[in-house]
Amino acid sequence: MTMPTENGNSTTIEVPFIQAQNEEDDTTQLLSKFLNRLETFLRLFGFCQSSFFSFVLSWLSFLLLGILLPVFMIMFSASANFNKYQINSFEFQILAFQSLAAAISLLCISHNLRKYGVRNFLFVDRCHGHLKEFHQEYADKIHDFFLLLAVWVIPCLLLKIVREVIRFIYVPHDPWWVSLAILIALIISWTYSTIIYLSGCALFNLLCNLQVIHFESYGKLLEQDADVLLYIEEHVRLTHYLSKISHRFRIFFIFELLVVTASEVVALFQTTGNKGIINLINGGDFLIASVAELVGLVICLHAAAKTTHRAQAVASTASKWHALVTCSSSKAAASSSIRDFKGPNMASSMRINYSQCDLESVDYVPVPTNSQLTSSTQAYDMRQAFVAYLQSNPGGFSIFGWMIDRTLINTIFFLEISFVMFVLGKTLTFTPK
Repeated sequence: MTMPTENGNSTTIEVPFIQAQNEEDDTTQLLSKFLNRLETFLRLFGFCQSSFFSFVLSWLSFLLLGILLPVFMIMFSASANFNKYQINSFEFQILAFQSLAAAISLLCISHNLRKYGVRNFLFVDRCHGHLKEFHQEYADKIHDFFLLLAVWVIPCLLLKIVREVIRFIYVPHDPWWVSLAILIALIISWTYSTIIYLSGCALFNLLCNLQVIHFESYGKLLEQDADVLLYIEEHVRLTHYLSKISHRFRIFFIFELLVVTASEVVALFQTTGNKGIINLINGGDFLIASVAELVGLVICLHAAAKTTHRAQAVASTASKWHALVTCSSSKAAASSSIRDFKGPNMASSMRINYSQCDLESVDYVPVPTNSQLTSSTQAYDMRQAFVAYLQSNPGGFSIFGWMIDRTLINTIFFLEISFVMFVLGKTLTFTPK
């Protein structure tokens, strides 16, 4: 910034540079704050098992809170023989699938965190070379992680509390504090297991959203008119990260899908096959457990499909960029009068905008202004090879070669519908009067 003095001279003050440095330091501190908060949360629920003591404490807590405590409470509350309001087979089936889903989440996430650490696991450490310009977006995504958990855990918890309060009213114990102790113990156990399960799903969603940031900013790299080799190296780095994520979460994804599918099939069998004895009190946990499990599965599917389509959109963006460069007139690029005709305004106004509520995206590619890229035949061949490379290597989240996109999600949906129709065909019968 230049300021005039009394004798007519001017002095330059480097305030913008200092301000920029302060802003970078602020974003770095903000990211560190959110990462520490995330690590504290993961450590609190036993995901960070860096030592033998933390490993034993984590799984001992899961065994006590997630399995033994609800088993003891179910068996103790069943001693009063209130079969109308509690069926042990229902309770143990729900508990088995709930504990299994939480155990898979705890096992897979803790293994990856123990092996890589939180920062390396999320690809936000310094060794991955991510610029400071993304720190604010990283912090926002970590904040969204906690928001996503709260949005789904709190409503499910309220449903669970309502259900347990109703059972507390209809299934009294003498003295009354016994029923209250059972109610509190079951709610604590359910909340712990549900947070463990949904935290794994939300952490996968966070990891995918962090990669989406770089794919969305990849189109801006084309504005620099840099060497094509730079574009290829950046894309190779991004797809390499996606391959790592796919490898780390493939077991988690497959087992959670199988557990949720089996849980829903059993829930349908029990609720439709026992129409005479099922009611809101003894079968309400089927609804609550199904909602929580389906929410986690949908979070994972949405995150994987979103990442895949962002990665595949890069090829479309590069194709448009290549077409604009090729079709630009070399004479117009060489002419200073034509070059000044709203070229920078057009380039600055065209950006790559992605919809946050849908997987659809509209790509806007800036009109290049580098005349050498337009006139050089060698540059054309390099761009053509670059586009061919992107079309042959689209990238995305995959499981043993199966790309998770909208096509595979539709396939999974119709397979689940087939299971539902099969179960309903076995349990529901209509007889003419």
